[in-house]
Amino acid sequence: MDTVLTLVKQTVTMFLLAGVGFAMFKSGKISKEGSKSIGNILIYGSLPCVLISSFFIEKTQEHMVGLAISAALGFLLVLLSILVGKLCFREDPIAKFAAAFSNPGFFGIPLILASLGSGCVFYVAGFIACVNLGQWTYGVAVMTGQKGGFSFKRLVTAPFAIAIAIGLAIFLTGIELPGILKNSITAIKELNTPLAMFTVGIYLAQTDLKNMFFKKSLYSISLVRLLVIPALAILLLWPLPASMLDMKIALFIATACPVGSNIAVYAQLHNQDYAYSVETVIISTILAIITMPVMVSLAQMVWAL
Repeated sequence: MDTVLTLVKQTVTMFLLAGVGFAMFKSGKISKEGSKSIGNILIYGSLPCVLISSFFIEKTQEHMVGLAISAALGFLLVLLSILVGKLCFREDPIAKFAAAFSNPGFFGIPLILASLGSGCVFYVAGFIACVNLGQWTYGVAVMTGQKGGFSFKRLVTAPFAIAIAIGLAIFLTGIELPGILKNSITAIKELNTPLAMFTVGIYLAQTDLKNMFFKKSLYSISLVRLLVIPALAILLLWPLPASMLDMKIALFIATACPVGSNIAVYAQLHNQDYAYSVETVIISTILAIITMPVMVSLAQMVWAL
């Protein structure tokens, strides 16, 4: 129950931060060009530091096994999301993408940090890698209507991939970074939550709110992304023993997150409906303030049986 209460408080806090981003964009304090700069800081700065710092733990047999299991489960959970999205939205590429890929980096990690602690971010590194890999392969194919689109060079040079590689190297070798370097990485990591939510607020400020709230398709996407997929994830994670509860909750939070904001980038890049893609992010993120605490509470009740 403590986890659920922390989740509620953190979700409300994140929406207040989004309100700051909304107000600053509306008042002209943040421009469209400035919002792109914030996005670059997130993608190339804060999120990589979050991932790297998640590997600042002792190399033990338990952690080695946990990393392998969580990576395998992350792959299965992302695959589950892709399959459900494909079945539910056969003719809508934006909806397929939106249902398939959650927002574990910008939305999930802050919630995991607040409710479970920094050590548990370690368990979602594999999930985040699978989400990004899926977006670059299946996601591009969905957006373009073509098979392929995978670029190995682009994948291995992606910020998240480099960060995970650095983190793994630190973890596996047991290298102790200088204190000043660790403190710098931690300081940059702390930017992730406020900047990510400022970005959500900026998206919201550019949306036609009146029309957005009356689009039925957005609620269908949110239903699948926030309720159907998490419900199936509860069943998938159920067999894991109670000793892996923190891993289960961390992976579940990552899975139950709203639509990933990357959908807007891919829609714009591949000439899809950018405004519609942003709306899927906004509506699902607003509804997540209710669904995520409820679904985490439900998961804990089911797993306690």
